[in-house]
Amino acid sequence: MKVKNRRQNILNKLAAASAPISAGSLAEEFGVSRQIIVKDIAALREDGYTIDAMTRGYILKEQLRPRKVFKVIHTDEDVETELNLIVDMGGCVEDVFIYHKFYNQIKAPMHIKSRYDVAHFLKNIAEGKSSLLKNVTAGYHYHTVVADDEDTLKRIEDKLWEHGFLAPLQEYEPSDLNRN
Repeated sequence: MKVKNRRQNILNKLAAASAPISAGSLAEEFGVSRQIIVKDIAALREDGYTIDAMTRGYILKEQLRPRKVFKVIHTDEDVETELNLIVDMGGCVEDVFIYHKFYNQIKAPMHIKSRYDVAHFLKNIAEGKSSLLKNVTAGYHYHTVVADDEDTLKRIEDKLWEHGFLAPLQEYEPSDLNRN
């Protein structure tokens, strides 16, 4: 299992848990050492998640960092510009998803918070046989962006408008995307 997938799965388990989950049980479930889980938790904390270590394991606290979903459209050539714009303005691209008229929502974690992460993501796309998720819906896609404050999210939104990347919702798309 890839590191990003494992971390997203750890986050999902913590979010769904009603009691602390030990590093040992997470390590056993994901087939890695306890030390790897401790590193994964540290990385998730760096991404802005509040994860407390209790005597019996980890718990995920409610996230206080503001987040907003942006519906965007652009070409493959504009992916780097779009992602760099978001991280340069202080945002972290938590995920990418599409809302397909028939298949509903399809989502993938990203956790892109720096230009290094953008370059790494683009390198992996270029080296693989997969296409960008946005190509399933003619370029339309969404990003959940997390920032330190609402002002940062507003500046990101303004820049996305300025570059022509934001797109209006269609009648079959949910109108409450930003309610978490």
